[in-house]
Amino acid sequence: MRTPHPIAAHSPNPPNQYNPPNPQNPPNPYDDLAALDDGPLEDFLHDEPDAVQGAEEEAGEWAPPNHRQGGRRTRRRRRSPFAGLSLAVKAVIAVLVLVAFAGVGDRWALLYAERTAADKVKDQLKLSAAPEVEIDGFPFVTQLFDSRIDSVSVTVPDMAADRVSLAKVSATATGIRIDGGPTSIRGARIPELHGEVLLSFEDLNRELGASQVTFTGHGGDEVRARGTLPVAGYDLKLRADARIRRDGERGISTEVGGMRLDIGDLATFRPGTRESDGLHLTRKSSERLAKEQAKGKALLAVPAIAKRLGVPDSAIQLALSDDTELAELTGSPRFVREVMKVNLIDLAVDNPEILKRLGFDLALLDGLSRLTRPALVDRLSIGFRLPKPPKGELRLRDVRVQKDGIRVRVTGQDLAIGR
Repeated sequence: MRTPHPIAAHSPNPPNQYNPPNPQNPPNPYDDLAALDDGPLEDFLHDEPDAVQGAEEEAGEWAPPNHRQGGRRTRRRRRSPFAGLSLAVKAVIAVLVLVAFAGVGDRWALLYAERTAADKVKDQLKLSAAPEVEIDGFPFVTQLFDSRIDSVSVTVPDMAADRVSLAKVSATATGIRIDGGPTSIRGARIPELHGEVLLSFEDLNRELGASQVTFTGHGGDEVRARGTLPVAGYDLKLRADARIRRDGERGISTEVGGMRLDIGDLATFRPGTRESDGLHLTRKSSERLAKEQAKGKALLAVPAIAKRLGVPDSAIQLALSDDTELAELTGSPRFVREVMKVNLIDLAVDNPEILKRLGFDLALLDGLSRLTRPALVDRLSIGFRLPKPPKGELRLRDVRVQKDGIRVRVTGQDLAIGR
């Protein structure tokens, strides 16, 4: 029989044996702490002061850290990029910087002067919009101090013209003298100016598109107008030729001729009071009429037509009663020529029924009779006039019709802007 371990014999909990905690008698945690009374903590608390002091001296005396000194030691000094450059190089860089600033200032002064000049030109010439002004030459400030500008270009992209507002005027002035100092410019004097006025066909066609008429150049001074014109509900084909000419020293105008309105291949209307004007049958319709006996008899039955043809009454009566005689009379070339000369508008006054039998609408005839030549000329006129300058001369020179439009040369002398 084994003898129990002495500690285990006296211990309420023998080793290797689990004893569940007794809820009525729980363990005291302070008992374990009391067992440490004779341990290392007691020795540390009773150490000699000399030993502790010796250890502190051996480790060195403690002091609070100096963050400022540490920061100075860890900070790196940045070196200037110009430190290694020579004095001459530095001087060159400084000059270049000054030149750059001077160039920017010069451009700002130039922009201000261009805007001021544009406003003055707009006010004095009574333009609807400020023109585009471009001052040539660099630097500008030196020209300003010299009171003389070499060259200035002016463009007016939208100057009012006759019935349109799309005339473009561009000009260049040279040798301009400035009145006043750099800070108090009162105006300028322009000894000489050369430029050009452009009436673009593209702009004219777009702005006059409501009348469905387009303009094209035909070389020299001739412009052709082609399109349609509404009359009494019918779109009649319009043709006209215009010649461009100078109108005085500052204007141009058009002389419209060859106007006619085509009513299909039936007839042609030419406004005016000449014998060839009015409403007339075309050759094709006259020849067709000569082959249609019913229409031929209707024409010959009108005394005015018979008189116009110069046919004796006896021959007309015979033709009206005999188809062979009628075919012989109406088939002659003379009959076709004479019929084409008859003004159908005059004929319609006393014989409207005859025109109805020929295929005409009386409302259209009435509309054509009200369409006068001045009314058509006004629709097809292209005009332009330069504004009169307050001082000096501004003139239009030669007129040229080109593919893109009408170009007119402009010259000016002794012009003044401002005061």
